[in-house]
Amino acid sequence: MKTPFILIALSLVVLSCGSGKSPVRIDSNADTVRIANDSLEYEIIIVEPGFNSWLVTQPKESYYSQSFLESKNRNYVVEYNYRVQHPGRYSKDLYPERIDYNPNIDYGKEVNYLLYNYFIYFQEKYHQHFIGSRN
Repeated sequence: MKTPFILIALSLVVLSCGSGKSPVRIDSNADTVRIANDSLEYEIIIVEPGFNSWLVTQPKESYYSQSFLESKNRNYVVEYNYRVQHPGRYSKDLYPERIDYNPNIDYGKEVNYLLYNYFIYFQEKYHQHFIGSRN
């Protein structure tokens, strides 16, 4: 299988345990989306060809509640990390490193929206199926 250009260097890099309420900054160009807050409590980088053009075809952020997105992301992260830990069962190319997503941190709706949509995109593009997904 082809390696996703990272999967999300998405190691939601959590550098502190603050509330995450600082404004989120998004830099996006071509096929890279970088999300970070000003206090650098976390960062998500999605480098995936086609993600941005796919994202504009999806329901807008306002369609979802933050609690729905957080719930889905918690489940998806657990499933994703399980697959990282079992390279004999799942491709190391698709699941190179675990995602550090702390459900006790309020990452905000925007971050959760982008993370949720990345998981949906990842599943569709690489023909993966996570428990509880919409596929």
